[in-house]
Amino acid sequence: MSNDSTIAGTYALSPASGYAGDVSPATAWQILSERSDAVLVDVRTRAEWSYVGLPDLETLARKPALVEWQTFPSMQPNPEFVATLSSALPDKEAPLLFLCRSGVRSAAAAKAMTAAGYSTCLNVADGFEGPLDAKARRGEAGGWKAAGLPWRQT
Repeated sequence: MSNDSTIAGTYALSPASGYAGDVSPATAWQILSERSDAVLVDVRTRAEWSYVGLPDLETLARKPALVEWQTFPSMQPNPEFVATLSSALPDKEAPLLFLCRSGVRSAAAAKAMTAAGYSTCLNVADGFEGPLDAKARRGEAGGWKAAGLPWRQT
């Protein structure tokens, strides 16, 4: 039996096509807090990690996995994404929570890892910075930062 049914029965998921579902940043934090096998996978670029910040999982005694979905500065798809993540995370039953800026790249990454045989790939809806607000700025209208979850500048 896969962890997908345990995740779906325990946590609030929104249905998605091609992967286990979307979760809010708060639900992602809850899963990471309660499931020692859960992994947060930040698929943004190295530039985003450096200049925008990173989720801080220190209070959970772990760090996010950092693997670019698209490589900076060309923003071409990372041809090694699935292979890199598969070698770093061999447990195909572990819940993987994918995070990007606003939830688009992370949804694509969740689909790719589901296709690679991982049973519980979840997209963190609204990502790290969320959608644009009324002033055309990110970080206030949704996402990890706006939810008040721990993060840090590098």
